[in-house]
Amino acid sequence: MTILHVRNVPERLYERLKTRAETQRRSLSAEVIALLESAIEEAERDPAVILQAIRERRARYAVSPDAPDSALLLREDRER
Repeated sequence: MTILHVRNVPERLYERLKTRAETQRRSLSAEVIALLESAIEEAERDPAVILQAIRERRARYAVSPDAPDSALLLREDRER
């Protein structure tokens, strides 16, 4: 297996990675590999597939006709 060294990792990022690895019960190396794989998969996703997934979620979770208008709620909140 190939070895990858990363230099000049900001201390705060390193601590976050370490904490996340502990939370996921992985080694730091395993967590970094999992995050890299996830990022690459996300970057390579076809936009058409993403759009289809959004449409399916919208159809599955239809908004109630009694639901307030989100734009109106945001405007009211900003005016406070």
